[in-house]
Amino acid sequence: MTRRPSGPLLTPAGAAAFAEAARTAGRRVVFTNGVFDLLHPGHVRYLAQARMLGDLLLVGLNSDRSVRAIKGPSRPLTPERERAEVLLALSSVDAVAIFDEETPRALMALVQPDVLVKGADWAADAIVGRDIVEARGGRVVRVPLTEGLSTTTLIARARARD
Repeated sequence: MTRRPSGPLLTPAGAAAFAEAARTAGRRVVFTNGVFDLLHPGHVRYLAQARMLGDLLLVGLNSDRSVRAIKGPSRPLTPERERAEVLLALSSVDAVAIFDEETPRALMALVQPDVLVKGADWAADAIVGRDIVEARGGRVVRVPLTEGLSTTTLIARARARD
């Protein structure tokens, strides 16, 4: 028997409705985004830390098209629906919304998260959507990343072994 993902895979409009329903119920919505191509312990730790900052975690997931635009034609390694399925299997992730733009700005404008989480490798003034979150009284949190754990490192290590 296959275990089904616990949370929903949402459209951007569905993500907005999901977040609004949560806020109406008095819950604090945390948002983060990324490619999450090869899920590794750094991702799992990052998402767990993000989830602790609120009542539910909504992950914006780059579409395959947007990943290629950002990272080049060899990425992603894993298709968007499979990346979403893996994220939704994590207890820290409450919902996933795939976005097709190169940044999650439009999705964040719809969702209006209470907390925006990014890795500490992002400069505070370079975090997309910071203004959206802070304009409504929300906060932006930069979470430390685990040294040596990244998809790029995993790919390089696998290629070096060939």
